[in-house]
Amino acid sequence: MIVVTRLNGSRFAVNPDLLERVQENPDTTLVMVGGTTYVVQESLAEVIDLVARYRATILATARGLPAVEGQHLSLVPPPDGATGPSTATPLRPGQH
Repeated sequence: MIVVTRLNGSRFAVNPDLLERVQENPDTTLVMVGGTTYVVQESLAEVIDLVARYRATILATARGLPAVEGQHLSLVPPPDGATGPSTATPLRPGQH
């Protein structure tokens, strides 16, 4: 989450994964995926920096986690006895 400030001074957190766009007109407006908008005190550049820092923190945290051993996830299980990725043929449009 990133923390931003409303024009009245109250602070709140926003999930940057749900942020569709940020615009200045002249106030900075956050437009969320669902259409909700928030007008904030931070500049466009500050919001972009907050999102970049948030994502960098996520990546740094993930790099610090130990490797996971075990079953790999896949959408289609491999054929019986196979250990590698599935060689299933994708369906063509209209095929079920």
